Amino acid sequence: MTVRKAWIVATVVVGSALAFVMLLVVGVYVVAGNLINGVGGGAKALAKGAVPAAYSAIVQKWGNMCPAINPALLAAQLYQESGFNPNAKSAAAAEGIAQFIPGTWATHGVDGNGDGVKNVWDPADAIPSAASYDCQLASYVKDVPGNLTENMLASYNAGSYAVIKYGGVPPYKETQNYVKTITTLEDSFAAPVSRVDPSKQAAGAIYYAQKKLGTPYLWGGNGTADDNGRFDCSGLTKAAYESVGITLPRVANDQYNAGPHPKREELLPGDLVFFSTDPTDSRAIHHVGIYVGGGYMIDAPRTGAVIRFDPIDTSEYFGATRVTEDGAKALPTTV
Repeated sequence: MTVRKAWIVATVVVGSALAFVMLLVVGVYVVAGNLINGVGGGAKALAKGAVPAAYSAIVQKWGNMCPAINPALLAAQLYQESGFNPNAKSAAAAEGIAQFIPGTWATHGVDGNGDGVKNVWDPADAIPSAASYDCQLASYVKDVPGNLTENMLASYNAGSYAVIKYGGVPPYKETQNYVKTITTLEDSFAAPVSRVDPSKQAAGAIYYAQKKLGTPYLWGGNGTADDNGRFDCSGLTKAAYESVGITLPRVANDQYNAGPHPKREELLPGDLVFFSTDPTDSRAIHHVGIYVGGGYMIDAPRTGAVIRFDPIDTSEYFGATRVTEDGAKALPTTV
């Protein structure tokens, strides 16, 4: 069965009371099925607002330092390591936005902003240092068979000696998971160069959300019995995708990183749509809904309201995410 036919079958069962919305779903997917070619290759620029504005130019510049990295990959590493928190410190004494341990920083830290000081707590030094360290690791394994970027990431996790020894990504589960996580997260920080593939689980997520229409809003609500079945905005989107086997983070600004980002004119039903008072920073996102087509979403808007249909075209519209199972799995549990 084709993706387009699967969507038509899935939408028929929703119910006549919401038939007009599901006609939108079918219509959008019929058009999409004729247009989608998948994500192309090439250099990867940053998606709009995916990196906080204070760091975006640095990531864009230093993410092009060598062929093994790109700005989206560097952003994915920073997000995985610290959630872009310049004051982050781990139990293992890793420090700053790039989470360097003191010994590695002493050897590989660089003065990225040229002020005469190498400061692990200053993103203007730490981000260039992360890029420089990645490129140095890539130089160590440039003659190893396989994908250079994957071998570089494996070196970051397991050491270049292990990559050289095994002729590629070593057979360590932790290392293999690290490589997959970063390369998957890369897609959520990259501006797509062509249309994004539709989600196979989106129809089920919409179906779940539609059954909750009219439910009163509850701040922090997850739809549990303790919450009397009530939700807030991200609780609803989390539960909707959980109903089709995809586990999203709890808060809206982390859900933004669960997949690639289609343009406004490329939205398909099931995409998550996000809203922010700061159009330059995904970490400032404060609201999320599930797109259903025709410029509308299902969302849990605020205290005193119920789950309902709302238009997405407001002054705070930030962007959208096409949720993927791998994208959701790649997200760190804490950022």
